[in-house]
Amino acid sequence: MNSHSSHHSSRTAQAFTLIEILVAVAVLAIIVTFVAQLTNTASSLITQGNKHLDVDNEARVVLDRIGIDIANMLKRSDVDYWLKQSGARYYPGHSAGHSNGNGHSKQVTQQGSDQMAFYSQVPGYYPSGYSSTQNSPISLVAYRINTTSNQMERMCKGLLWNGVSNPTGQNPVQPVLFSPSPIPSTLTIATNWQAATNTNFDSDYEVIGPNIFRFEYYYLLKNGQVTDNPWDTDTTLVPLHTSINGLTDVQAILVAIAAIDSKSRPLLSDQNVTDLISNMIDFRNAPGKSGNSNGQKKTGDVEYQWATVINGNTGIVPFAAAQAIRVYARCYNLSLP
Repeated sequence: MNSHSSHHSSRTAQAFTLIEILVAVAVLAIIVTFVAQLTNTASSLITQGNKHLDVDNEARVVLDRIGIDIANMLKRSDVDYWLKQSGARYYPGHSAGHSNGNGHSKQVTQQGSDQMAFYSQVPGYYPSGYSSTQNSPISLVAYRINTTSNQMERMCKGLLWNGVSNPTGQNPVQPVLFSPSPIPSTLTIATNWQAATNTNFDSDYEVIGPNIFRFEYYYLLKNGQVTDNPWDTDTTLVPLHTSINGLTDVQAILVAIAAIDSKSRPLLSDQNVTDLISNMIDFRNAPGKSGNSNGQKKTGDVEYQWATVINGNTGIVPFAAAQAIRVYARCYNLSLP
């Protein structure tokens, strides 16, 4: 009898009470909830990181491609350039079709992406029917933002050697043209290659940055000035500098682009994109990080203002989309090979 009671007491002491079971279940639930939250947070961070990696890779490819083209640019006084300039020869790149924004930031003028076109010693494409002996190593390269699709495009049109016959047709190939300075209007890029200077659909272009919607560039001169004019306008120079002259006054071209990853792009309506672009200010109007009260432009002014528009509480784009928009900048030193 005593032995049986002792055995029964031993078994009772090994059992869990109802309170202990409830406590264990509650602790387990807390642990499961905590692990689930960690998993969700990690998954969200990984997804966001992958989005950033995708758009980072796209921007890097585009900026690298621009760098190769600029590094092989023909810097000569007897060739033409389609680059933005201030003053009488300033091309209308800033209008660029971006005039439909609501102007949330009350800017005086609407903003638009830049364009550029220049000769470069890089491989271009030719229509069929031309032999390798007719093709020159020079191509006409152009960059722009398509104002309909809001995507970055590149053109790299192969040119024929001077003197080669140029058959007429839907897409005739033009010869590379050199001329004494000043270059006559008949030999300018705008006259001979309208595809390089328009903003409409053109089959000569290919999409190089499908998620890049804003493009701006400016110059660092050898005198240290940051400007939108590709030559030194110092009035004390003798003789005065009045033209690009093969970019001899330019130390570097600085490029800024803005992009959004493809998975976040559906969060923006076409009007959102238009409003965003119209509020991302051009270089010539950028106030700068400290206001630049002396009127002197600085590198980074444009990028700073763009980031303010994107990340500020402007109501232009949804917060989730704003988190996915990124701004990139690159400096291309023209003195380097």
